[in-house]
Amino acid sequence: MLSFFFWTAVGIVGGTIFASFFEWTLHRYVMHRPVRGFRYPYERHALIHHRIFRADESYHLLNERDKATIPMAWWNGPAMIALCELPVLAIAYAFGIWGLAAGALVAFALYYGAYEYLHWCMHLPRRRVVERSGIFFRLNGHHLLHHRYMHKNFNVVLPLADLLLGTLLPRSKVSFRQARGDAVPDVQPLINPGTSGEPISA
Repeated sequence: MLSFFFWTAVGIVGGTIFASFFEWTLHRYVMHRPVRGFRYPYERHALIHHRIFRADESYHLLNERDKATIPMAWWNGPAMIALCELPVLAIAYAFGIWGLAAGALVAFALYYGAYEYLHWCMHLPRRRVVERSGIFFRLNGHHLLHHRYMHKNFNVVLPLADLLLGTLLPRSKVSFRQARGDAVPDVQPLINPGTSGEPISA
């Protein structure tokens, strides 16, 4: 029993790390470019979501009819969770460590749930409890910059992959008209003290 719980913990930690890289890969290579004949994610995300929600005041929902474009389709979650779980199930079957599969499944489900909820709160703020947290504040700025620079900040939940794969952008390189709000950080360029007020070059 202790061995099962140990491998469950390993599965949760490992699954969370894997999910960050899976999110990054899916977002960068599938949701931002057409993959041969498979255009659905690209059209839903890059062509529709990014056209409606930009980094200015339209980062927050302006038209009620666009609310349905914030979350993914209902079947996307089960499909992606299953896709992530399959290689873990193969490892669990080969070595008889079913706790690993159980922990990874929990991690993948929680990660996807966190993605959908955080993304919903980012584009449709309502001063929820989570929106008053420091973690959400930073993640919101991270995602806002993705809507300004679509080739940066692909993670929504855990920017570990962005950090390790070189796509992390902590703030804008140039001044722009950005969304404002209680849970939205200022992501404008830092001003170099002692100069004429020009932004620090990145």
